[in-house]
Amino acid sequence: MTNSAPSLLVDIHQLRTDLTTAGANLAGARPELRPAVVKIVKHALEQAHARAEEGLIGDGDGTRCAELLSDAEDEIIRSLFDFANNTLYPARGHEERIAVVAVGGYGRGTLAPGSDIDLLFVLPTRQTERVQNIVEFILYCLWDTRQKVGHATRSIEECIRLARSDNTILTAILEARYICGDETLFAALVNDFRREIVSKGARDFIADKLGERDLRHLKVGESRYLVEPDVKDGKGGLRDLNTLFWIAKYIYATNSTDELAEKGAFSQQELATFKKCERFLWAVRCHLHFLSRRGNDRLSFDRQSDIAERLGYKAHGGLKHVERFMKHYFLVAKDVGDLTRILCASLEAQQVKEAPGLGRVLGRLISKTSGTLRDAPDFRVEGGRVLPSSPDIFMTNPINMIRLFAVAGRHGAEIHPDALKLVRKSLGLLRGILDDPEANAIFLELLTASADPDVVLRMMNEAGVLGRFIPEFGRIVAMMQFNMYHHYTVDEHLIRAVGHLSAIERGRLSEDHPLSTAIFPTITSRRLLYVAVFLHDIAKGRKEDHSIAGERIALDLCPRLGLSPSETETVAWLIRHHLLMSETAQMRDLNDFKTILDFCSVVQSVERLKLLIILTVADIRAVGPGVWNGWKGQLLRTLYTEAEPVLTGGHTAVSRRERVASAQAAFFARMPGWSDELKANYAARHYDAYWLGSSTDKQVKHAELISGAAPKSVVTSFETDAFTAITELSIYTPDHPRLLALITGACAAAGANIAGAQIFTTTDGMALDTILIQREFTEEEDERRRAERIAELVRKALRGELWLKEAVARAYKPQQRIRAFTVEPRVIIDNQSSNRFTVIEINGLDRIGLLYDLTEALYKLNLNIASAHVTTFGEKAVDVFYVTDLTGAKIESSTRHKQIENALGSILKPAHVVPIKV
Repeated sequence: MTNSAPSLLVDIHQLRTDLTTAGANLAGARPELRPAVVKIVKHALEQAHARAEEGLIGDGDGTRCAELLSDAEDEIIRSLFDFANNTLYPARGHEERIAVVAVGGYGRGTLAPGSDIDLLFVLPTRQTERVQNIVEFILYCLWDTRQKVGHATRSIEECIRLARSDNTILTAILEARYICGDETLFAALVNDFRREIVSKGARDFIADKLGERDLRHLKVGESRYLVEPDVKDGKGGLRDLNTLFWIAKYIYATNSTDELAEKGAFSQQELATFKKCERFLWAVRCHLHFLSRRGNDRLSFDRQSDIAERLGYKAHGGLKHVERFMKHYFLVAKDVGDLTRILCASLEAQQVKEAPGLGRVLGRLISKTSGTLRDAPDFRVEGGRVLPSSPDIFMTNPINMIRLFAVAGRHGAEIHPDALKLVRKSLGLLRGILDDPEANAIFLELLTASADPDVVLRMMNEAGVLGRFIPEFGRIVAMMQFNMYHHYTVDEHLIRAVGHLSAIERGRLSEDHPLSTAIFPTITSRRLLYVAVFLHDIAKGRKEDHSIAGERIALDLCPRLGLSPSETETVAWLIRHHLLMSETAQMRDLNDFKTILDFCSVVQSVERLKLLIILTVADIRAVGPGVWNGWKGQLLRTLYTEAEPVLTGGHTAVSRRERVASAQAAFFARMPGWSDELKANYAARHYDAYWLGSSTDKQVKHAELISGAAPKSVVTSFETDAFTAITELSIYTPDHPRLLALITGACAAAGANIAGAQIFTTTDGMALDTILIQREFTEEEDERRRAERIAELVRKALRGELWLKEAVARAYKPQQRIRAFTVEPRVIIDNQSSNRFTVIEINGLDRIGLLYDLTEALYKLNLNIASAHVTTFGEKAVDVFYVTDLTGAKIESSTRHKQIENALGSILKPAHVVPIKV
């Protein structure tokens, strides 16, 4: 936009009239003048923002909104400059020269409501007192309106000297735009900058900019498919478009996006894509700022629904309106990635690829050689990247589109941007080869035999090939699930899961997953496991349960891929039951033999058990950073080792009594100084469940805790473990029905998230409980201090020294992100899953103190808690309790069931928690 165009957001005439009036009325009262000016400017700014927001809601054009906001800021700065220059500090004789210049993002002529205002005051030589007064007046007025203003006052010579040594300053001046003042000064700056800087260092600049981009991606999240993306700095965000324009402006001397096509950087269609992406991303960013009332660029869950509504998205086809909006967002982010590759290819055509360090960021080169590939004569290598040997290769044989990626995977090579451009033009040809046996065999080999199958699958996905060749996969491309548990889109999750599966098979994750690594070589069909992992969530986003719909898709698709009937049946079974093992391990009592029997009745074979645990590990790891931890691995290994002998028929060979005796023998072997009488008394002190349900190491630590306890006292110990990301707090104290409620209440008062609880009672009326708390600190010393603080609160609560209701309410801090979600409350009372206990499963929106409220309610309902299993899936809490009545019997009465459902259901209502004021 030209600077001479009148602003559509600011009434310029009124603004200048108001400033003139204020200057005349307060001419002799200088201290009162600036507040008056600030009030006038603030009103104009608020008016501009209100009109911009109204316009954005009306037309959805984010680029126009950002340009209008920039124009409005220009007018405000011009008005302040003219007022200072002509009224406050008029020239006396020789007029000092100064140019006010927009730089940075503001220099591009676009602003979001909360963007930084970056200004450069350009002088011919040194700064005079009058010029300093003008600059300070402008800056203080802008600061007083609560805008974030960055500034520098420099001569042209200083600008050029600093640009040579500081890439940030170089980039800022590259985007410099004249606002007001002496225009000849600005022109001189631009000419000197072009002559002294741009003409001498293009290649280094490009390498530096692309390197900065990669570092930025690592900082904010390397995937463009993170479900809470950074609209500005994230991969596929506005900054990536800015980087493209910086490079284009540097190389092609462009001043507008339209010139990118005129000078050959993009085709007209690619330019249209650039503008479309820019309009959309600016709309999202501006809406985000308007809603937040500040410069916030993280598209967090609590803002996504509001922005989806503002942009007019509606629920459709099993997807919520917010999920459709976010799918559009990720498709735009993908387009931004495509544009990056296209521009890089254009630069390579001009030999820019020879820039120092540029090979690192333009492509991962596997060799410097070029030529036809011996094992794939239809393809050649150029600069270490794969290209078709001729431009009609896909037209004559569309299978070559699949073969291209297989070749890249086999050689560990990138695909040349020109090849990807040709692929995108040929996507329609894939319809004719969906059922071709050769094409499907190549794809299956690519999936199962590549060294890094996730890398190849991601290239296929970003090129649009994967969704066309597997149409069912195409339905979940860029699809996000609106919850806090999954960190990536569905397609990215599946691709990452395949990558983790490959890493397990190749032993790269043996330290984290020793069992899965050990059993992988023993499975009968590795290829069916790869297919199952690749397809396990392929039916997400449908109204039907995705496990059931996914099973049906697998039955149709697997024969097409070349799997045998038995392999197809197993893949379909794995997809139908891919959540079984994780849910059983995390949400059921593994010490209750009925749990193991029920699990085994579904699994039915050791082979399926092996396949299921490996799939489960890959699935959980691919959910996102921090979701997998060693505690989950321990639960899965326990379930596996308990289930395996049942499935092999070996479990009945060793009686429960013999297993208890074996556990006791292992424990006493660690206690060589104990007498036979002491051993007999200690063995009789614990029930069988304790000996079978805890490791020998834990039993030794418990013995140390118990031996140091005075009669009827409260003693605690804790262990921190960075590997499991769990801090274990053990409590030995007299047992009573409210014990778990007091412990969980104390943990809630400390702001601790409980991941699980292991509850044992002794024959002499004591309780030995272990509470598993999610680790908060990386440093061991910090976590140990936190654990001691929690332990102290637990001891106070059990001694009656802590008023829990007040302490929990004081600690309650509602999470802003969680407010964006709703979880349908459910209370399920189950008398079939255990022979001895009633199992109560509770689903609801997670919060600090929820477990305390639930255990307190169970106490008031006169229920004894035998074990508790605490699981969170993002915003959703699933708490499972094994309970009896006070006589030790199951809860059979339907009247009692209704009473329990009502009491626990009321706790799950959002209005239940009302923080007290203290």
